[in-house]
Amino acid sequence: MRNHEIDYQLHGEEMQCVEVELDPNEAVIAEPGSFMMMMDGIQMQTLFGDGNQTSFMSKLFSAGKRLLTGENLFMTVYTNVSNEKRTVSFAAPYAGKIIPLDLSKLGEKIICQKDSFLCAAKGVSVGIEFQKKLGTGLFGGEGFIMQKLEGDGMAFVHSGGHVIEKDLQPGQLLKVDTGCIVAFTSSVDYDIQFVGGIKNTLFGGEGMFYATLRGPGKVWIQTLPISRLASRILAYGTSTRKEEGSILGGLGNLLDGDGI
Repeated sequence: MRNHEIDYQLHGEEMQCVEVELDPNEAVIAEPGSFMMMMDGIQMQTLFGDGNQTSFMSKLFSAGKRLLTGENLFMTVYTNVSNEKRTVSFAAPYAGKIIPLDLSKLGEKIICQKDSFLCAAKGVSVGIEFQKKLGTGLFGGEGFIMQKLEGDGMAFVHSGGHVIEKDLQPGQLLKVDTGCIVAFTSSVDYDIQFVGGIKNTLFGGEGMFYATLRGPGKVWIQTLPISRLASRILAYGTSTRKEEGSILGGLGNLLDGDGI
């Protein structure tokens, strides 16, 4: 293997973390802010890009690509500098599932949403994947600029809510909300399709476009994209309470102290 070979264990259900076991001199790269805890003997170092570049210009170019995806310019590498096995743990930033991806068994390349990457074995390349089709670029929304993970090591991405994994057969088509896509293998054809129909467009409430994923390949779908959750929380926090099921209406707010 070209990448470091790491062992891992997932903990938790709704708020998961991944515990990575490192042999001496093994390392794992992670997004800043995902660190949870580590044992003594692990050295932490902040790097430009994913740590695979050698020259200054290649490091700068890698960092610039990460900036395009809305990620931090830097990544953190955790290396076991002791003579014994050590562990380091990373936590998902919101409720959902952590998906372990063995890139050596997935064609050595995975396309994922730009904010889903959590951590990976040292040597895995973290870059960007532009959608080549014009329609996808103009209307893809969350799916326009995506991340690509390349290598033959383990990588971990996180999702919102529950995760559904599907194996698409050759030619099999799956229509998905663009925000619900977590990741898919490089053999899957990704495109954007217009919903169609005046009523669907104006009153459907699901947007004008959805993503199409055509097999063969493997896809991972999340039930609760963070963008959908954030919009619901924002709408709830900035609107007047509807008093569902209450015959008191606004008077109920006064009684429970919210009407002041």
